[in-house]
Amino acid sequence: MKNKKDITVAVTGLNAIDSPGPGVAVIRGLKESDFYNVKIVGLAYEILEPGIYMDELVDKVYQIPIPSSGFDAMLERLTYIQAKEKIDVIIPNFDAELMTFIKLKPHLNKIGIHLLIPTKEQFEERLKGNLNEFGKKHDIKVPQSESVYSINELEDALEEFDYPVVIKGKFYDAYVAHSINDAKDYFFKISAKWGAPIIIQEFIKGHEFNVTALGDGKGVMMGAVPMRKTFLTDKGKAWAGISIDDPKLLKMTNDFITKSKWGGGLEIELMKEDKSGDLFLLEINPRFPAWVYLAVGCGQNHPEMLVKLAMNEEVKPLKKYDVGKMFIRYSYDMICDLDKYEQISIHGEV
Repeated sequence: MKNKKDITVAVTGLNAIDSPGPGVAVIRGLKESDFYNVKIVGLAYEILEPGIYMDELVDKVYQIPIPSSGFDAMLERLTYIQAKEKIDVIIPNFDAELMTFIKLKPHLNKIGIHLLIPTKEQFEERLKGNLNEFGKKHDIKVPQSESVYSINELEDALEEFDYPVVIKGKFYDAYVAHSINDAKDYFFKISAKWGAPIIIQEFIKGHEFNVTALGDGKGVMMGAVPMRKTFLTDKGKAWAGISIDDPKLLKMTNDFITKSKWGGGLEIELMKEDKSGDLFLLEINPRFPAWVYLAVGCGQNHPEMLVKLAMNEEVKPLKKYDVGKMFIRYSYDMICDLDKYEQISIHGEV
């Protein structure tokens, strides 16, 4: 497309540690848009998020208050940024910030910022602590799960499980516990970071599959690409994966988006049990995954499609994608000038 439309998109999730945020992958997809000439405004919580210093991807960066700072602090900061940058669309990429953006959405719409994100009801329905009820409602197999708020509740609940079990945080982190001592250690580790509840989940032995997808908010699945993890970090995060053709995964994703009328990006994590071959839903993440750039490489640019939907542009659902495409994550050392670090540290923008 010769005459691309100019657009300004703000993106969170610029961290790129061993459990990376999706922000950099989302930006890469936007920069490859055939429809838009995209100016990227990075929104960072920490001053050492690597995306801040990626000059080839990010045009301007602002530090924003952490979600626990409250609604008013975030609205004030985003109103200030909007006055300077004239942002068209914000793409939030962290579970922990989404409820804040859901509450902010009508206020941001008034100042010209568009979002395509799930509703409060959609966000809460798929919370890890609600997985049992979610499975019953949508007729999807899920591992036995229970939420606990204290170490005493943990000990009592573990009597109903066989080891190993998976101990999960409400937003992030998951560890396999082989004993009650392991479970207690992980309880304290996760709760200190993310707070309660902590989720105990039945361990399913098998192979993990993930789907990155996009819903239009009206019940239409705009695109979906499933993949099989081929290499995991010690936190269970995909460090390599391959796109696959699996009609069952796509049907499950489509059924969920159709029934829930999901709006925005999402990731569905599933385990195919070795013995039975049955699919178990592990969790639904309410935003794009860090590996969403694989979808772009397979012919479905989900970040670009999300922006077009948010801006009420015509978008046709995509069914086809390339099978057998691999992604392999890597890390490298960026050399940065100290003055950029000083600017974001002192002024909160760079």
